Amino acid sequence: MIMEYSIISAIGTIIIGFIISLWLPGLERKMIHARIQQRIGPPISSPGIMAPLKFFFKQTIRPYSPLPRLYNSLPLIGLLSVFLIFLFSVPETYHLGALASIVAIVGFLKIEEVIYVFMGSLSKSVMSLRMPFPDLAKGAKHPNVQRSFLEDISAMRAFRLIAFGSFPLYIAMFIPVVISKSIFLGDIVAYQKLHGPILFSVAGVIGAIVFFLGYMILLNEYPFVILKAKADVIEGPYMEYAAKWRALVYIMRGFLMFTLAMLFSVLFLGVPPSIFSWGILVNILVAVLFPMLMASFSAFAPIFTFKQFYPVTFGVTILGVVALLAAFI
Repeated sequence: MIMEYSIISAIGTIIIGFIISLWLPGLERKMIHARIQQRIGPPISSPGIMAPLKFFFKQTIRPYSPLPRLYNSLPLIGLLSVFLIFLFSVPETYHLGALASIVAIVGFLKIEEVIYVFMGSLSKSVMSLRMPFPDLAKGAKHPNVQRSFLEDISAMRAFRLIAFGSFPLYIAMFIPVVISKSIFLGDIVAYQKLHGPILFSVAGVIGAIVFFLGYMILLNEYPFVILKAKADVIEGPYMEYAAKWRALVYIMRGFLMFTLAMLFSVLFLGVPPSIFSWGILVNILVAVLFPMLMASFSAFAPIFTFKQFYPVTFGVTILGVVALLAAFI
């Protein structure tokens, strides 16, 4: 009976989280961006629900790639990694030990990041079809001259995002670990039940700021939108995805928005998601609040080039280190 209850609770929580995630992109675009820019904006259901539904009925195109099946499956792999993060954040899975730990969460997030490098590496055309001429970005057929294609730029941007951009989020995730002296989510939640939310400490406040900025970087939102800078790589690694594969890209981003916000609730508020607990309302509130804050921030932000991206990311990382030091005190 207990096992059945746990399974029902975990499945129900995931379903609720997935349904909420479908509305978050529309909330970001319609309620905030459109209002700030004084325009009507799309229907709130358009970016997260109607757009993926439309793409599911589009004709599937075989991309020009050395491994087209692997290339098309990458959004599904990314969605699966986000699903596993959500699954092991549900309290019914805390008994699984290492899988319900910060180390495992970081590993699954890294999978989600790495797929963009593979997207750029496996893409060999910017229009899903072989072009009659090479899509060179720079270089020529001369000795010792480096040649770059548009796809190479996309892969390099994704690699730089992994190498530099994700540090703030991961540092912020380890602040509750230092304070609770455990890498396991169950212990972090139990600690906050006894001592109160980590958010209400000096390290928690600084860590929350760093986590939110890392949230924006991981979602590639302005001003940190280096993964798909439209000026030179159009849509970055997403360009060749069509039909159901592009729908998965939309769904993955929305689900990642909810999952990261839910992870914040677990780490800094001590409120894990559970359909049979009033705490899930806190998870939903944070999941709604984060896109609204992100949209408000990005609406007035410029587009960072690497000259701005590196120092800002470095500064946020240093702020995260300061929060870690405060957590040790």
